[in-house]
Amino acid sequence: MKSNSIEGAFAGVKFNKISKKLVYQFKYKPNLFSLSNFIGDLLYESLIQNEEFTMVSQNKLILVPIPLHKNKFRKRGYNQAEILAREVSKRFGFPVVDYLLRTKETGSQVGLTKDERQENIKGAFEFKEKFDVKNKKIILIDDVLTSGATFSECCKVLKKSGAGRVWAIAFAKED
Repeated sequence: MKSNSIEGAFAGVKFNKISKKLVYQFKYKPNLFSLSNFIGDLLYESLIQNEEFTMVSQNKLILVPIPLHKNKFRKRGYNQAEILAREVSKRFGFPVVDYLLRTKETGSQVGLTKDERQENIKGAFEFKEKFDVKNKKIILIDDVLTSGATFSECCKVLKKSGAGRVWAIAFAKED
């Protein structure tokens, strides 16, 4: 039986005061689109300098943004992970496909312990049955990687639906 865990994770920058401010602006402020290209460039430059990512990117990959719950999407008006996925797609040519649906409205992961994060996100995602992911190689994408609980939960759902290998990309990664 194949493992339901992520093959590896890549991040553009370390999550620090500056990147935290960038992510906040990207997520919640109206100047989003001017930032999306800049953040996309930073992430791209980091990824092309990563030897392991260079190896992974030789595969035929599909980018899958971490979905927002419909209520959060309605409130915000966009999914920052989807915008980030489109920026990465522009630079690498990988297609972006929304294979996942967020069915559980979870509270913010900020300030939670690793165990609390895993419990908070458990069962929050479903695979959209209209798709076939059998043996496909997928990169999940989101703005921040902290404990990895969200990426892991999405990976489990994709692999249970038949996906092959699954990696993660985040703009910023917490130590």
